[in-house]
Amino acid sequence: MVARGTKWRSKMSTETYKPVRINTKKAVAKAKARPGFTEAWDALEEEYAALSALLKARQTAGLTQEELAERMGTTKSAISRLESSLRDDKHSPSFATLKKYANA
Repeated sequence: MVARGTKWRSKMSTETYKPVRINTKKAVAKAKARPGFTEAWDALEEEYAALSALLKARQTAGLTQEELAERMGTTKSAISRLESSLRDDKHSPSFATLKKYANA
């Protein structure tokens, strides 16, 4: 932040935003050449498949996170954490929670 008198303004507000382009396929192909990358990449397949199945089921049912939360008796933020927790070994949901999600 740059001070000008008593007002503060962001230096970014005077600069033009220039996104960095990335060729994802090329980047992944390059990464797969690194030792251990392919094994780690493949190990995540099951987790992403489970997350994808949950999200598709909710969307197919036409439910928003808020609507699902109401059916489960919880909050939208709890549903958001639940859906993102499948990628996190430290905070994996219990089977009972997944069952409740599926039933809702």
